[in-house]
Order: sequence, then structure tokens, then C-alpha cells
Amino acid sequence: MRFFPLIITGFLFLTGCTQQDLSEAGHTGIARWKDNKRAAISITYDDGTIHQFTVARPIMDSLGFKGTFYIITGKIRGSAQGKFIGRPVKDIIAETADAQTNADNFFERASAIGFTGSGEALAYHTNAGALYESGKIEEAYQLIDEGYLKLRSGEIPVSEHNPQYARTDSTTWEDYRSYAADGHEIASHTVTHPRLAVLDEVNMLYELEQSKADIAKFLGPASTFSAECPYGTEDERVMEYAHQIYPALRNRMPEPWLEEINRSSSMQPGASDREYVQWQRGPLTNIQMQTMKSWIDTCVSRDNLWLVLVFHGVDGIGWEPRTGEELREYFTYIKTKEEDVWVATFAEVTKYLRERKNTEINSELMGDRVRVVLTPKLDTSVYNIPLTLKTYLPGDWKKVSIRQAEHLISYKMNKDETGLYILYNVHPSSQEIYIESI
Repeated sequence: MRFFPLIITGFLFLTGCTQQDLSEAGHTGIARWKDNKRAAISITYDDGTIHQFTVARPIMDSLGFKGTFYIITGKIRGSAQGKFIGRPVKDIIAETADAQTNADNFFERASAIGFTGSGEALAYHTNAGALYESGKIEEAYQLIDEGYLKLRSGEIPVSEHNPQYARTDSTTWEDYRSYAADGHEIASHTVTHPRLAVLDEVNMLYELEQSKADIAKFLGPASTFSAECPYGTEDERVMEYAHQIYPALRNRMPEPWLEEINRSSSMQPGASDREYVQWQRGPLTNIQMQTMKSWIDTCVSRDNLWLVLVFHGVDGIGWEPRTGEELREYFTYIKTKEEDVWVATFAEVTKYLRERKNTEINSELMGDRVRVVLTPKLDTSVYNIPLTLKTYLPGDWKKVSIRQAEHLISYKMNKDETGLYILYNVHPSSQEIYIESI
């Protein structure tokens, strides 16, 4: 009886081993991407506008694609709505007459001004946030002072009601439940879509935690895995809070093995030597279709790219809208590359990568069967995406049976320069896997 014990970790998939090592039957590794594809693509949408669901989603469904939709929960009937948590707003307004905005009061004032009754006041919050995140701190302070001056003078009327934060959406939680049950990811984009970087702690936490709570209430905890903080913020203070609440953020996903190229970066994905590159692109209205298709071609030409597409408006509704016809052409082009690209939600790809990087494998050939044991380091009730394994077999095996616990697993058999192998998907649990020659 021949016995070849071999232990590798997921991130060592077919790396650091000699050709002779790999040719030994029984060697098992975790594929870089699910189903041994060359790349991954996640199609994501921000803001939860209606045509994302009535136009874009059916196109994706017709092609077998599932997307990630980051929704503003305060717009949905039955959800908790936006509110300012803190001292009476009228007291804050009065204080601005005697003290200019500074580092000590900026976050409170920037938080409160959006809830003083009008879209014009809300714009001061939004624009001050943009200045603050671009490093123009003093200009942000001055803009907040200008807004409060207009509130004190009556140029901007103060009201207890703010339609900007109390509007409802025609998409219901029942709709979202059906979309999630169909495989789409419905995830958080906060309660009101504020500039989180200029909120004080209590209001920032409300935006992050209340959105998560409503999604958990109406859709279940499985939908609270990922989130996108509005405006693509990468503010370190925001990220510190948000990463404590959500397991994954599209904004930032710091991992030593992952290069993150955000939407505004001109860095080329080939410039990184990391094992994985998350390459975010925003298909805005001024981006030509040929350029968008070239992103797909770049993914296929390499083996370490995760393209994250960030859409907003669709068919005239929402920011920078693309038409339904454009989406159909683009998604159909992606479909032509399905042999090489794995199209999956943001949560699914994130889980697969983390599982692969946090799973050890013990693989041994014993006569006419191979025993494979996975040792996951993550909670498999959360990290539950099937892992694709690649196991090399003795060259004279013609057909096999694969079981994990009581489950019979399908496989594909093939050959490469190393030898005969099979590809198969297994649950990332510690249940033993047996491959038997039949």
C-alpha cells in the first residue's frame, strides 16, 4: 500500500512545490477561484434605485448572473428612518452665532445640519463632507459656518420635517426577500446615505448599525455580511467603526494578500505582485462600451483579478445612469467569457478568498482511495461558499466516486502537464472527503 501524506494551506495552492511533488497522486490544492476559473467579477449597484431591480436585475437573471445591491434602508417602508441623535438642533444653531466651527464642534454641527428641514441644508452637510475627505479641513469648517448663518438668518428655513430623510421607496422588503431568495445579495448602504466621515460617533453608529438591524430583521442575518459606506469613503475613522460592524466592506478590505485598486485609481492591475487584485471600476456614462469590455478582457488575460463593477443609475433614474440596452450588451459580453470568469456577488467572492486563505488540507493516498480533510479556521456557518479542490490521481484511474459525509459529489476529470486530476466542489467544513477508484 502506498501512503503519501501531504499538508498544505489554502494559500499555497500549487505554489512552492516541485513538478515531481505535484505529480504524486493524492496531492490536493484549493483552486484560486471557484470552479478553477481565471478571474472573478462582481456586479454591484449603489443606492437601490427602482430601475436597478426592474431593468437591470431581469437582464442579469436571464444570463444566470447574480448581483449585489447596496440599499438605503431608510427609504423602505417599515424601516427606521434617518434622525439626528444629540442635543436639540435649535441649541446648536444658536451656538453657531457665538463660536465658529472648529475641530471640537465640527462633527456635531455637520451631523445636525442635514436634519434642519431642507435639501439646501443637507447639501451643506454633503459638500462639507467632500471637502473634509479631500483634506480641505478649514474650508469644510467655513462651509458649515455659512450654512448655519443662513439657518439663523432665515434664508434657509428650519423645519422639523425633512423630506430628504423621510422619503419612501416603491421597492418593498417583500421584494427584497424574493430577490435574496433568488441568489442576489441585498446589503447595506446605510440609513440615509450621509457623509459618514463628518458624522459624530453616535450618529455614525446609528447609520451603520440601524441599517444592519433592519436588514437582519426583514431579510435575515445572512444579508448583513457586506456593506458599502456612501461615496466610496475610505476615511480611516469610518473604516475603523464600520469594520467592527460588518465582516466585509466594498470600500476597503485590507488583507496582506489583496491589492485594492479603487475606482478613482489609475494604477494598472498588472503593477501589483500580490496574489489577488480587487480592481474596482465605475462604468459611468462617459465610459465607452469598448473600454468596459476591455476590463473583462484584462481579467481573462491574467489569473489573479477580481473585477468589482460599481453601477448607480439605470435607464434615467439615479446617478450616472446606463441604459438597459447598454447593460444587456455588456452583460452578454461577460457571458461569452463565462468559461474563464466566475460571476458572483461581492459576499460570495469575499468568502471564497478568505476560506481559501484560512483552510488547511491534509491529503493522503491509501491504496484505491484518497482521503482529504479540510481544517477551516473560520466559522463555516458564515463562511459557507463551496471550495473547489483539485486532486491529482494515479494515471490508471478511469472513474471515481467522491463523498463528503453522506453527500455524493460530482467532478470533472482532466489532464495537464502534471498529470491526471479532478476538480470538485466541497463544503468548507472539517467533514472528511473520500475519493475512490471505481
